[in-house]
Amino acid sequence: MTIGGDRYSKICLKVRMMGRLAMVVAMMVATTVIAEDWPHWNGPRRDGSYAESGTLRAIPQGGLKKIWSQPVALGYAGPAVAGGRVFVSDYVKLEGESTNNPGGRDRLRGTEGLHAFDSQSGTKLWSHTYDRDYYLSYPGGPRATPTIDGDYVYLLGAEGDLRCLKVGDGQVVWQRQLAAEYRSEAPIWGYSAAPFIHGDLLYCLAGGQGSLIVALDKRTGVERWRALSGSSIGYCPPSILKAAGREQLLVWEPQALHALDPQSGELLWTYPIAPKYEMSIIPPVIQGDRMYVSGIGEVGAMLAIDQDKPGVKELWKGKVKHAVYAANSTPVFDGDYLYGADCGQGCLVAVRASDGERMWETYQPTAGGDRRQSHGTAFLSKVGDIYYLFSETGDFIIARLTPDKYEELGRTHILEPTNECFGRSVVWSYPAYADRSLFVRNDKEIACYSLAAE
Repeated sequence: MTIGGDRYSKICLKVRMMGRLAMVVAMMVATTVIAEDWPHWNGPRRDGSYAESGTLRAIPQGGLKKIWSQPVALGYAGPAVAGGRVFVSDYVKLEGESTNNPGGRDRLRGTEGLHAFDSQSGTKLWSHTYDRDYYLSYPGGPRATPTIDGDYVYLLGAEGDLRCLKVGDGQVVWQRQLAAEYRSEAPIWGYSAAPFIHGDLLYCLAGGQGSLIVALDKRTGVERWRALSGSSIGYCPPSILKAAGREQLLVWEPQALHALDPQSGELLWTYPIAPKYEMSIIPPVIQGDRMYVSGIGEVGAMLAIDQDKPGVKELWKGKVKHAVYAANSTPVFDGDYLYGADCGQGCLVAVRASDGERMWETYQPTAGGDRRQSHGTAFLSKVGDIYYLFSETGDFIIARLTPDKYEELGRTHILEPTNECFGRSVVWSYPAYADRSLFVRNDKEIACYSLAAE
């Protein structure tokens, strides 16, 4: 079949235009930036992972670009970021002395509060503060990262002040005082478990008889159910396990790990595991059918998750110079290995998940040096095939973690360690990642650094 000249030219032009359009679409797809918020403790998936595209894989010459900083007061609580706003809580000490005695409480008088900033410019949008006396060990401000859910942000103070505020203007929607309402003294190191929202409910460790864990209506604060009893609530945020065809609410208190029905509070199973000093802190980390839970005192266990009925089976238990025992920061379960900061030795450790064997350990990204530093800390975030780490020394590190070695690709100092522990200066606050930026805080400032690749 023969095509006329004019018609042939038009067809060729159309083909070329379609080809160019396809190329433009492909380029647009290739250059589309994947963005996500950091709306609560330990990121959108609560595993520390960071999935935005177009971010740094190496430290630029001269270090990270500082976009903005704003003054804040005392606080261990990390920032949360969503909808173009950054939220961070703090404590302004007006009276009293902080001795940082791990075995005793200090009395302080001051104000606790939450502050909202524009994530791009750092402009303060609003503040909400209230008077609050502290009677805590290490009374350095709030511990729990704010939780953002749509148009609302939830604040939990170190003495149990739970408040729901509007993200737009900080107006209080509802508030509760957990220690007073549930007749329970704050744990010695304060209320630390960030409020956990799932569906219409907010789960929070409260305390008291039969109310170690409570479920509240997230919009009204009205209690839906309460469950469990114990001498202390511990410090571990609740989390959700999906297994055996249903959702299970995980609650790790100082004596045992429990699974409850999220809607009713019905107890599904219990696994006894008790770290020293009632320091149940880090939620279990999960990979496929395996769950790892650990704490101070060489207390740790790898559990097999039953997929036929709610329950777990012990695969192995930790022992000295074995596994990793987490406290300040959450380990990352990466394939068949675990990477995390060991609270006893203070080093970063690689662990084989099948049996708990340590593959390597290093102090380089935690407290530095080459010897034991109790609770040496680095906060880990997996970013594709590399890791971002924020060290207690105030350094930001890019590294590659494999079963064979710790490979540091670069580091830069971004924040002063303004707190103190065991005679050394530390910053023990989870970072946040959003908008191709890094958000970090100490006891003097919250700062934003660019992570955008050139």
